[in-house]
Amino acid sequence: MIKDKFDLIIPIYNEGRNLVDLFNHLKKSIKSKYRVLLCYDDDTDNVFNYLDVLKKSDVQFMLVKNKYQGPCGAIKSGFEFSNEFKCKIVYPADDFINATIIDQMYEKFLQGYDIVAPSRFMKGGSMTGCPLVKSILVRFASYTLYKFSSIPIEDASNGFRLFSSKLLNSVKIESKLGFAYSLELLVKAERMKFKITQVPSTWEERSKGQSRFKVYKWLKQYLIWYFYGMRTSWFNEKRINLS
Repeated sequence: MIKDKFDLIIPIYNEGRNLVDLFNHLKKSIKSKYRVLLCYDDDTDNVFNYLDVLKKSDVQFMLVKNKYQGPCGAIKSGFEFSNEFKCKIVYPADDFINATIIDQMYEKFLQGYDIVAPSRFMKGGSMTGCPLVKSILVRFASYTLYKFSSIPIEDASNGFRLFSSKLLNSVKIESKLGFAYSLELLVKAERMKFKITQVPSTWEERSKGQSRFKVYKWLKQYLIWYFYGMRTSWFNEKRINLS
């Protein structure tokens, strides 16, 4: 594996126009060496209409077809494709703000952390424009896990996150819906005593396109890993089946 470069895994669904702006943001904001993996669902995605423009951006990227379904499947496909580098960062296609903290996240990884979690709720972070129901759920889950379990970060549900390849090679991802994989990896990593840290981040509701976040459809899967995290602290469940 190459230690001085990482993959940015970006799940996409007809984000072609946004990617042009995003690549400009990445190029201006990241000094570390990286590669972008654009993980798409099918060959009708409009990213193919923008390939010539994206190739002119000087951002190295590759297309990875989703072997499963939905955003969780796209991210898992990206993880499986990415085997050259020692860490991967999952990044949203509609985030034109937070690429400025990616170098900081990578530096934390080089210091020995296996999860680096951007946090909207720690000091210096913020979340604005979020729909009320989503805001209540993510704030409640993150607050209670931080205060009443051994989870060491204040934003448990954020899908934007750095993971070491060491962690990803040690844990089987069971989630199939939404961005529950991120909470799953967090609570499993904490139980296995991987090193976890956080950095402040900013979140704003997307102004272009339509969010794919489906609160009610995905809630059950989030709850599975929420209670898993609680059990680690309250019932001292420290063993995990990695088969």
